[in-house]
Amino acid sequence: MLGALVKRMFGTANDRYLKGLNSIVLSINSFESTIEALSDDDLKGQTEKFRTRLEQGETLDDILPEAFATVREASRRTLGLRHFDVQMMGGVVLHRGMISEMATGEGKTLVATLPVYLNAIQRKGVHVVTVNDYLANRDAAWMGQIYQFLGMTVGCVTPGQGEQERHHAYSCDITYATNNELGFDYLRDNMKFEIDQMVQREFNFAIVDEVDSILIDEARTPLIISGPAEDSSESYITINEYIPHLAEEHYELDEKSRSVTLTDEGVEFVEKKLNDDGVMTGSLYEIENVSTLHHINQALRAHKLFQVDKDYIVKDKKVVIIDEFTGRMMEGRRFSEGLHQALEAKEGANVQQENQTLASITFQNYFRLYPKLAGMTGTAMTEAEEFSAIYSLDVISMTTNLPCIRIDHDDEVYRTGLERDTAIIKQIKECHARKQPVLVGTVTIEKSEYLAALLTKEKIPHKVLNARYHEQEAIIVSQAGSPGAVTIATNMAGRGTDIKLGGNEDMRIEQEAGGIPDEALRKVKSDEIIAEVAANKVIVTDAGGLFMIGSERHESRRIDNQLRGRSGRQSDPGASKFFLSLEDDLMRIFGSERMDTMLQKLGLEDGEAIIHPWVNKALEKAQKKVEARNFEIRKNILKFDDVMNDQRKVIYEQRKEVMSAAEVKDTVASMRHEVLEDLVTKCIPANAYAEQWELGTLHEECTRLVAMDLPVKDWAQEEGIADQEILDRILQASDQKMAAKAANYGPEVMRSLEKQLLLMVLDKQWKEHLLSLDHLKQAVGLRAYGQKNPLDEYKREAFEMFEAMLDSVRDELTMLMHRFELQSPESAEVPRQEQEMHESRQEPGQSNPSAPAQPFDQEDPSTWGKTSRNAACPCGSGKKYKHCHGKLS
Repeated sequence: MLGALVKRMFGTANDRYLKGLNSIVLSINSFESTIEALSDDDLKGQTEKFRTRLEQGETLDDILPEAFATVREASRRTLGLRHFDVQMMGGVVLHRGMISEMATGEGKTLVATLPVYLNAIQRKGVHVVTVNDYLANRDAAWMGQIYQFLGMTVGCVTPGQGEQERHHAYSCDITYATNNELGFDYLRDNMKFEIDQMVQREFNFAIVDEVDSILIDEARTPLIISGPAEDSSESYITINEYIPHLAEEHYELDEKSRSVTLTDEGVEFVEKKLNDDGVMTGSLYEIENVSTLHHINQALRAHKLFQVDKDYIVKDKKVVIIDEFTGRMMEGRRFSEGLHQALEAKEGANVQQENQTLASITFQNYFRLYPKLAGMTGTAMTEAEEFSAIYSLDVISMTTNLPCIRIDHDDEVYRTGLERDTAIIKQIKECHARKQPVLVGTVTIEKSEYLAALLTKEKIPHKVLNARYHEQEAIIVSQAGSPGAVTIATNMAGRGTDIKLGGNEDMRIEQEAGGIPDEALRKVKSDEIIAEVAANKVIVTDAGGLFMIGSERHESRRIDNQLRGRSGRQSDPGASKFFLSLEDDLMRIFGSERMDTMLQKLGLEDGEAIIHPWVNKALEKAQKKVEARNFEIRKNILKFDDVMNDQRKVIYEQRKEVMSAAEVKDTVASMRHEVLEDLVTKCIPANAYAEQWELGTLHEECTRLVAMDLPVKDWAQEEGIADQEILDRILQASDQKMAAKAANYGPEVMRSLEKQLLLMVLDKQWKEHLLSLDHLKQAVGLRAYGQKNPLDEYKREAFEMFEAMLDSVRDELTMLMHRFELQSPESAEVPRQEQEMHESRQEPGQSNPSAPAQPFDQEDPSTWGKTSRNAACPCGSGKKYKHCHGKLS
């Protein structure tokens, strides 16, 4: 009661905020006459003047009034469009990093030019995000005229562009792109191996068009780049066949530390077998054979460390892990790093070829990377709570430039869907008879086609939008305001294009007159179209404007409001009405069965409808319940993704640091020393007696990690020796081996290899970690049965797994650094196997097709490309490349 009284006296918080913007608009308008008097060259020179003022210490807020006035004048000169005062307010709201809710037809696309130009003055880049490629291209070309006039560069990112084109688009002052392209480019950039290959630069400011669609509707599913698991099932099956042939002297088994390694005899035995069978060439420890070595190690662990019916069982040709503490099956969990696949190969089970996630991110977490984010849409107020909770974005509802005179009729509720559809067709026929255009909104494409079939039966001409081709949608929607036009569309159709009463003359001129070569004839045709559209507008206005029909209510009021907002733009006349039935999904939510029984008792006849404001309120409450439930689901999903997001940030930052660094010698040495220090601490615990030292394990681990037979046991016999001295000797041996490698291959090659190996190991372990997190997420929900919070359990285990992954990175890097061998400096390029990658939200598409190969000429070595040292020489001699053209002089 008191709240309502305060609102009446002082207005809502939204009203008061808008009132506070009036002074800024007055300030902008005060510059109008001065800016109008400038020549084109002087107007273009404004940009550099603003940049100079920023360099001298002024802020963007200081130059905002004059900058906005400059954009308004540039728009008037290039597009013939002058921003309204309410559009200036909308621009201020966007600049302040908020969401501007503006009704359909209020010119959101033009509003965005104001904050985009202002923020682009800093030369840090501004991203304008659209819902589809058609709108990205259209807006970049259309609004780009203003920016280019003012001396700014404009780029547009679209599917199919090459790396260079994308790099150029992102380096522009202003970049238009879809949310999908931006997200996938971010993921791809963080899979690159050179900093120069990254196409995006640091995030600065983004304005999201149709912000409710992108940040809420499309945020339900993450962007995923996936590919076949690096280790294919065939390789596991192949390697598995060799393990039973190993004798006891071929491996060392330590059940206490749960480790098993090949002895020197074992390495020789396996190398000979694999070379003889053509599975690999050369030494197991050559860089080219890292993958094979990994397969052998995992197969060895599967056969020698893990026992069926103890560590795992085979059920329905699947390997299922047994929990060592409870003895229960752990459905949905898999051993990481390929061990599970090695067990499947060992047991003759189905070796699962999984599409492994290489990189993923949700839109929530992607757009939260921007230091400043803003959005605009016709419908955001209903989701204000979610925008505030997840994105820290406030919503400001803008007043319309002219008052809305659309008539919104109460909903009509029928008992059955058939009665409802009959009423819809009757309404369309009435409108069509008086030449009033009709837009029919449906929830599904099937419903669109059903209504279209009914209209065809009644011989009423109509257009159906199927949301497949955005260009066609724009053309059809632009003419949906023609006299007597009937357009059926799903809620996705026609966004970004206004429905103008009488038809859209610009689109018609482009379609009908654009192809006429003779300029005089083209002008005649254009004038005819303009006159026809003007006459049609009078007819449609007299008929009552656009009539919007909803064939049922959506779960979200926001979608209903979007549909309703297509009618009554810019103070045009119009009307809207929703037709419902008790058979609709939403109606069933709040007990339509009881309502149906009651209506039958009250004697509601076939074809009669319930029409009452109370019904509207009941529906709104039902929609609010559904929206609240969906919000909770999205919030819960985000809580889980936030755990991975924190880890992703760490990994991506580390990758960027490694790529940016001139060398990573100190980082690699530090990792190597940490691994060896941890090893000594584990095997020689503090304050332990010498007889308690695990010297056997220390020796085996040193052999595995540094590939040297160090006399650890002999050192331990020396009088007075302690753990620190043993560690110093191990570190000294390791450092000497690294120094010898550097001297042998040269510092430049060594530095390059360190960086490449670090990135390779980091990527490999991160991919395995993502896979483990996927499996954990699937299984952790069951913890609720044990009175445990699944999210807390996920956070705890995910953190432990991340710590273990970082340990694995250090461990594997140390082992590879000590073991790698190069036949020549030319083979210093770590082989990065190209694998098929799929970007997915709904339809996966292969990315980054390779360039066409140069024609091969046996006589010209420059056309041979990169040849493996152990491959046959391309010259045709029959010798290996390393013994022929690849031979070192």
